[in-house]
Amino acid sequence: MAEQFWLMKSEPDVFSIKDLSERPKQREPWDGVRNYQARNMMRDTMQLGDQVLFYHSNCNPPGIVGIAQVASQPYPDPTQFDENSNYFDPKSSQDKPRWILVDVAYVGTFERMVSLQEMKEMPELKDMRVLQKGNRLSITPVSKSEFQAIAQAGGWGK
Repeated sequence: MAEQFWLMKSEPDVFSIKDLSERPKQREPWDGVRNYQARNMMRDTMQLGDQVLFYHSNCNPPGIVGIAQVASQPYPDPTQFDENSNYFDPKSSQDKPRWILVDVAYVGTFERMVSLQEMKEMPELKDMRVLQKGNRLSITPVSKSEFQAIAQAGGWGK
């Protein structure tokens, strides 16, 4: 399969790039996704080794802070079965899980955040899905050129 790139959003007060970098093995399940489109991308399209732009959302300012990598095949999100979890889904069962996740692994933190406002001002990102009006998905595909432009703006690879 061709090289693929993604943007994955997380609220930094819930789970940040720093949190990922400090996890054992610098790896973590990307749990709690409860949107069918985002779930389907993880289940059907993501592949081991795909590169991920790590986006801090619902903060001021929001923006991309680093890079992660898809580190597992898709598997059922265990939080859907945990009655004490905010992500518990009583309609899901072990036999027919509704929610899927992948693990992500830490690759690196940018020298500086590439803010949402800055991305909106970059002509090479004019078609980027996360910048389209009304797009609120927590996971979106990113083109190779978009990925490279953001990584460069963040000081990656200097």
